[in-house]
This record gives sequence, structure tokens and C-alpha cells, in this order.
Amino acid sequence: MAIELQLGHYYSNGAYGRNWGVRMVMSLGHDAASGEDMVGFKGVAGTARRQHGSIPLKEFLRWVRHEVHLVENEWKRVNEE
Repeated sequence: MAIELQLGHYYSNGAYGRNWGVRMVMSLGHDAASGEDMVGFKGVAGTARRQHGSIPLKEFLRWVRHEVHLVENEWKRVNEE
């Protein structure tokens, strides 16, 4: 299943324990200098917390496993009952 990134949505790497993280997509664009599609993100939970930056889209897609949303105090996969 391919993940289609959307601005303002949250994504997790699906890892367990200390390696788990959630990032929010802040921007999607193209870097004219490198020719790469880029993703701007803000880390909001886990190992990604307090991180922010811009990385190539292909690198972000290697990291991401699920779109998630916050339900009370717990991150859940989107479309998970």
C-alpha cells in the first residue's frame, strides 16, 4: 500500500520501543538545486520529537510506515477501529 503524503498530516515509522516516532508533514516541494522532491517535517512524538527539517521525499518514504492521528493520548493508525 502506497502512502500519499498530505500537508498537516501525521506519519509514524511503525517501530517499537525507543525507535518509534511520529512526524507531521509541514511542506512538500522541489529543490531546484538538487532536483529532488523534498518533505519538510516537524517531529511530534518518540525519537522524532523536537526534530524538524527537510529531507528528500524518497528518504521520508523509506522511514514512514503508517499515517496516524492522535486519539486522546494515544497515536492510532488512520482507518484503524
